Amino acid sequence: MSRVLLAGESWINAATDYKGYDAFPHAQLEVGCARLVEVLTAAGHDVKHLPSHLVATDFPETVEKLDAYDVVILSDIGANSLLLPPVVFHQGQRFPNRLKVLAEWVRRGGGLMMAGGYLSFQGFQAKANYHDTPIEAILPVDILPYDDRVEAPEGVEGELTGVAHEVTNGLDARWPAVLGYQKLAAKPDAEVLATVEGRPLVATRAEGAGRTLAYATDISPHWAPEEFMAWAGYQRLFDQAVTWLAGGTAVEDSGRVPATQET
Repeated sequence: MSRVLLAGESWINAATDYKGYDAFPHAQLEVGCARLVEVLTAAGHDVKHLPSHLVATDFPETVEKLDAYDVVILSDIGANSLLLPPVVFHQGQRFPNRLKVLAEWVRRGGGLMMAGGYLSFQGFQAKANYHDTPIEAILPVDILPYDDRVEAPEGVEGELTGVAHEVTNGLDARWPAVLGYQKLAAKPDAEVLATVEGRPLVATRAEGAGRTLAYATDISPHWAPEEFMAWAGYQRLFDQAVTWLAGGTAVEDSGRVPATQET
């Protein structure tokens, strides 16, 4: 079992319904990671989801607090949410740089995964803004300094590169289609395990005593359509990714039998 902190992958949707003379504003919290949390929990991992609106206030600010977890997943949450807690943004007080803290935690043995999305890597209109940060320095990929999205509404399929690795062990050679991804460039010491249109889709890297993984597309819609999340390899991929990031294998860590691949 791995202890996982999943930060991001939620949003607050605000809308106004106009009905003749009357307007009805309403807002609700939307969560995009329910399927991922479900499959990781079913695989035996202990997952805490920190919604996007709580990241600025509640994401750990010290290595010691991060030590409560084996793996951190950043998914669709921009760098500003980590850099600008209210004590900094509203009160102008000093506070630890959580990008630096997270990088140091990885170097001491933690596992970090960044999943793609509009507020991942560089993101929509470059608003995720992880280029030239301590997080880019430890990831297995280099991040473009501008909007790095590739929208693929027609669907594009990922495929394994043939590199043997615990993360992709037992997965299909070709994967169900995704509807978009981030343009990333693998670092020289990275292992590229899967590609999409010739670009890195899954890449891994050792950083000090820790491990990092870049997943260039989304874990949920819109880039991950239902056919991708219903794929038997969806659970296996992320179970094995989390297990590897935590520093072991599923069998060694918990006695669990790894998920079987269905056809």
